[in-house]
Amino acid sequence: MEKLLTTILGVVGSVGISAILFIGANMIFDLAPRHWKWFSALVGFLTTSTVFLILWANDLLLSPGTVTLIAITIGTVGGFALGMTSNRWLRFAYGAGAGMALGALAGSFSQNVFGILEDGTPVVWPARPDLQFGPLLGWTIGGALVGLAIWVLNSRQKPAYRSALFWGTVGWIVGAYMVPSLSSGTQSDAILAGTVLGFGIGALPGSKPLASALERNRVKEESRKYIFLAPAFLFIAVTLIIPTIRTLVLSLRDRRGDGFVGVENYKAIFANSNTFDLSDWRLFFTSRLFWIGAIIVLIGFVIARVRGKEIGTRIQGSPPSYATWFVGGLLLSAAALSVLRGTLFNNLWWVITVTLVATAMGLGIAVLADRAKYESAAKSIIFLPMAISFVGAGIIWRFMFQARQPTAAVPHGGQTGLLNALWVGLGELSASTWPKLIALTLVGAIAIGLTVLATKAFKDRAMGLAWSSTVALVPVVWFFYSLIVGIGGWANGRGEIILFIQNSPFNNLWLMLVLIWTQVGFTMIIFSAAIKAVPAELLEAAEVDGATESQSFWQITIPQIVPTIGVVVTTLIVLVMKVFDIVKVMTNGNFDTQVIANEMWQRAFTELNFGLGSALAVVLFIAVLPVIVLNVRRMQKAV
Repeated sequence: MEKLLTTILGVVGSVGISAILFIGANMIFDLAPRHWKWFSALVGFLTTSTVFLILWANDLLLSPGTVTLIAITIGTVGGFALGMTSNRWLRFAYGAGAGMALGALAGSFSQNVFGILEDGTPVVWPARPDLQFGPLLGWTIGGALVGLAIWVLNSRQKPAYRSALFWGTVGWIVGAYMVPSLSSGTQSDAILAGTVLGFGIGALPGSKPLASALERNRVKEESRKYIFLAPAFLFIAVTLIIPTIRTLVLSLRDRRGDGFVGVENYKAIFANSNTFDLSDWRLFFTSRLFWIGAIIVLIGFVIARVRGKEIGTRIQGSPPSYATWFVGGLLLSAAALSVLRGTLFNNLWWVITVTLVATAMGLGIAVLADRAKYESAAKSIIFLPMAISFVGAGIIWRFMFQARQPTAAVPHGGQTGLLNALWVGLGELSASTWPKLIALTLVGAIAIGLTVLATKAFKDRAMGLAWSSTVALVPVVWFFYSLIVGIGGWANGRGEIILFIQNSPFNNLWLMLVLIWTQVGFTMIIFSAAIKAVPAELLEAAEVDGATESQSFWQITIPQIVPTIGVVVTTLIVLVMKVFDIVKVMTNGNFDTQVIANEMWQRAFTELNFGLGSALAVVLFIAVLPVIVLNVRRMQKAV
């Protein structure tokens, strides 16, 4: 009850504060046309109070109450003076003077931040800039030159000095506060940095002429859209833009975030064999997976060649050839990424496997369930894992993967993990007599049925069914043979377990299975909606022309839903690139299962290496960015 009451009060308070801010902002801008000096004074008051309250909240000021009160007074008086003075030089003097006074005040009363780490160690986070005048002047002059270049490119629409002043101030900020380390710089450095910064910021409004009546009315009218957009922009700025810039800056600094180290953190990422390891790349060509995958891909080309001869072309894709290429490609990627090791290759493996498998399974289920008798019930069951959090899914599957070592007293080990219980059970079955014969009979009957079905389909020229039955026959025959020679976790009278989580590198595939399990429902629902949106007239026309269901699906349905497939694939890629929860819960990156997000967490928040952790975050951001841009462009084209 107490939590419910707190939530209600929080919601009511948020709505009330939002209403007050919205109404207050509109009332302030309503002053602009007729009471410009009071409007200008309020802008100075709000701007100054916001800046100094932020400094106060971060313990960056000595005597914060008094300093903030003085700063608000200066900002309000300066704004009032700018709002009533039309003389060009007086306006510049008022603006620059108020800015310099505020900057000098902030620098004079600045202080370092003192804190205590989790282990009780006292630390000092320096806040005063250690000015290096060579780079400082270079950045400032360079910024001013950039401003002049922009002024020229903009057809010299505004005064050149204002553009140079703005970009020169930006250069001063970079040279004073971002390039050198914030260390125990002197008080004079802090005063100088703040004074010049205040001059640049204050001189900008001071360099403009007093607003005319038309401009004041325009300010009032134009303010409406910004008032509406301000909350969303503020949220995006606080949660996305500012953290991104801060992370990028930290990635160029040392482990404590103090000294500038350039790209050393990025070099450390690619120099670390745990992150990027190509030493075993030659094993790719001797891998069993490579040869199996290559053979399956070759079989796909053989099927496509046979199909092409039937219709008079060199190669013609068909469902069986597509299926074999898909499976063969997955095996080849697994062969490559099982020998190319490290965090970056693990992420790539996740992206390829989870994206392709989840997309293919979702599409297949959507097609098979379309217009089926119990379509809604089947889709609801498949969609249920989507409602489970990644942490919950990881815990569930960790219990399913659990393995217990067998002992002499308990040969089967008393397996509590479902998969090892099945594995050991199969071993016991293959070592038995009558149960083994019964199982052989059932599996043999299935193999015979598939053989008959494939033979009949080949005779009827139903190539899709024929090749599908042939492909399905392969694992059935393998299982029949393995039952004869012995299968499963049973050898020498004792159960042989599988360490799903511990055995590298293919333990990564078992972790990927968890994410696939949760995302198949999502892809199925999206594809099901897209398939139902395909015009029925097209399918009916194809049926009249003699097209089979398989041909209609590949030649009509798939081209119609290609945009949907693109959206699903890009969404999955972004999701998989950021995978964290499943790895954190199941292995915490151990057993060669590390991914970028989990390593970023460990470096930044466990080892307190903020520079390296931020560099890993930037690498992850850069990896995801192209996919996001592609998705945004696709959405814009759709509109």
